[in-house]
Amino acid sequence: MTLLLDLIALLKGDTQADRIVPRTGQTARLTAAVSGAMAFLAVFALALSLAAGRLADRWAEALAQSATIRLSAPEAEIEAQTQAILTILAQTPGIATARALSDDEQRALLEPWFGPDLPLADLPVPRLIEIKETAEGFDALGLRQRLAAETPGAVLDDHTRWRRPLIDAADRLRLLGWVSLILILGSTAAMITLAAQAALALNQQVLRVLRLVGARDSYIARAFVRRFTHRALTGAGVGAALGTLAIALLPRAADEGAFLSGLGFQGASWLWPLTIPPLAAATAFWATRIAALRRLRGLR
Repeated sequence: MTLLLDLIALLKGDTQADRIVPRTGQTARLTAAVSGAMAFLAVFALALSLAAGRLADRWAEALAQSATIRLSAPEAEIEAQTQAILTILAQTPGIATARALSDDEQRALLEPWFGPDLPLADLPVPRLIEIKETAEGFDALGLRQRLAAETPGAVLDDHTRWRRPLIDAADRLRLLGWVSLILILGSTAAMITLAAQAALALNQQVLRVLRLVGARDSYIARAFVRRFTHRALTGAGVGAALGTLAIALLPRAADEGAFLSGLGFQGASWLWPLTIPPLAAATAFWATRIAALRRLRGLR
């Protein structure tokens, strides 16, 4: 029942009770500043988590249902063995398409590491064959065994060893973003608790007088809860707005660009920063309520 009254008072306000809590001073500035700074950081933690999630999905989609065969063979046999591999792949259930990459395509793959003037014809570069799977997929073990028997120089790479670590890394980065958000809320609660305790300590004599004239602890605590919740909501609103603006001003790049250029929000995810001020207000509500009631019990 007391909690319900606190929530009603938070929405309605009480001019007489608000006079108990100082409108200015170090505690007021501290509450607003901490809430704003933490909300600003929370926007970036949220953006990091969502960007990591998109990165994991993009990597999973890019490497899923695809595989590569590397063929190392004498130059005189390379074409014949390539055709033999393509024939095997055409007969393998679960493979949608298969094609050998041209010299220009292989040169484009190696260009970022070796430069544009790579003499591909003079180097023992294996022939690459790109495979696209069907939704059902193919039997990788069976295909490896057949390739080993008919084209010993062919090696199947189904991208599993590359895909899994990348997806795991992105998932952990996403988890790190959510953990950071939780730590930010916890730090906000701690700082607001300290500010509330300082305000209560500064007004200790006023609180004793209020008790003498019949004010109940719940009434006094409600005034502090309301004032600190409003301060936290205002500060967090400003901090979240500045953080969202900073995210919006980050440089953008194409999908294949660097990860940090994709740090931000997309589509409906731009609504997520709107949840930060209410979360900060809820954190301030509970932190101040607990601190105020505990302090008032200590005055008896």
